[in-house]
Amino acid sequence: MDYKKAGVDIEAGYQSVELMKKHVKETMRPEVLGGIGGFSGAFSMANFKNMENPTLVSGTDGCGTKVKLAFLMDKHDTIGIDAVAMCVNDIACAGAEPLFFLDYIACGKNYPEKIATIVKGVAEGCKQSGCALVGGETAEHPGLMPEDEYDLAGFAVGVVDQKDLITGENIKAGDVLIGIASSGVHSNGFSLVRKVFDMTKESLATYYDELGMTLGEALIAPTRIYVKALKSIKEAGVTVKGCSHITGGGFYENIPRMLPDGINAVVKLDSYEVPAIFKLLQKTGDITDQMMYNTYNMGLGMIVAVDPADVDKTMEALKAAGETAYIVGNCEAGEKGVTLC
Repeated sequence: MDYKKAGVDIEAGYQSVELMKKHVKETMRPEVLGGIGGFSGAFSMANFKNMENPTLVSGTDGCGTKVKLAFLMDKHDTIGIDAVAMCVNDIACAGAEPLFFLDYIACGKNYPEKIATIVKGVAEGCKQSGCALVGGETAEHPGLMPEDEYDLAGFAVGVVDQKDLITGENIKAGDVLIGIASSGVHSNGFSLVRKVFDMTKESLATYYDELGMTLGEALIAPTRIYVKALKSIKEAGVTVKGCSHITGGGFYENIPRMLPDGINAVVKLDSYEVPAIFKLLQKTGDITDQMMYNTYNMGLGMIVAVDPADVDKTMEALKAAGETAYIVGNCEAGEKGVTLC
């Protein structure tokens, strides 16, 4: 008996590392010390000495059951973007710049080419957000997971000068809410998606005119990364008072997380067009409006609160960054929460 016969192929692990090295290399920043293959990742903080009070911000998350979609479609090159996005978007909400990322892949069996393809997506997410992929782990779990399945999660660290932290504490009545368009369902609510749609290769390959693509293509579209968008707002001289990443829990859970006591966020539902994938999902599953807005981003992946005087500059900065943005509401005095109207 040996380890391979027990279900763990050490040689496959070595091969996975070799195949992913070229993707990891593309994410490197000058602050990264050493390379892939060590027991840990080292990152120099010398460049942050000019900050008054450099503050580390961290985030960890996964892709949820969206990985099931990747299995069915046998498409593994974008799920890594989702993993990065879920972490770095949270960090960006605090006003921080993502510095580095580590991934964790648990699999039933290590297929080196598949693992390398997943990491290629992780590296792409890191490039989109400007952070370095400094390490990770691929854990083979024979007997615990089916051979052809995996789970993917990650952890990110960023930095911000403490005076620039976005806390929401200064949001006041009259401040304006600006929503930044999502790329689709992102990485939340897929347990419901999988109950609504027939999750077969045939169903996912069905073309819908209203989507302009197949159902599978619409659902697997990677989560949009908003790091550069928020950076562009800051560089335009705008102070973002509050920022909400619209993830699981939709509008009802996430928007109040950026609000101080005594402030109610009012979102006007006719201020933007809800993407077709959400309309199809709601109609097919006979899902109530309340449940849709309590589960999905409904076309807005990020919402920021700014002073009325900064609205034009914010919209111009987002447009220049290649984002589609909408003025979706405002803040009013009242019980902390969100009102959709």
